[in-house]
This record gives sequence, C-alpha cells and structure tokens, in this order.
Amino acid sequence: MPVNKIQVGQVWKKNDTGQNYLVTKVFAEALATFAVLRKAGAEEEDRLRVKVERSGAAETLPGFVYAQEAEHF
Repeated sequence: MPVNKIQVGQVWKKNDTGQNYLVTKVFAEALATFAVLRKAGAEEEDRLRVKVERSGAAETLPGFVYAQEAEHF
C-alpha cells in the first residue's frame, strides 16, 4: 500500500512472513532512496535495507504493506 512519504517511525508488515518492521532511517544514495527497517521488538537483530519505489506522488516498499493504515499491527 503506497503512502505519501515514508518516514522514520512508520510500521510496515512484511508480506511473506507477516512480521512487523519499524522504519529506523530513510536516506538518499545516488539517484535512489532507501529505508532501513528493523523487526519490531527485536532491536538486536540485523536490519533490512529496502529501496523505496515511487509511483507518482506515492511511495512504497516492495514486499511490505503499510501496517498502520491497513490495521495489521
């Protein structure tokens, strides 16, 4: 599900596992934007770096759905 802007603190649900991930950082690198996510409640686990996809004015993370709007958390 696309959102207007991906921001730190948002919760996204991974499609294949159903686990919730928290956006901890958003940064631009060359011509792309990336989001760093960590599993909710698992501060010590490895983080995921996901390339942000844009479609018009909306942004999304491939393989994830925005959990807060979809009421999946």
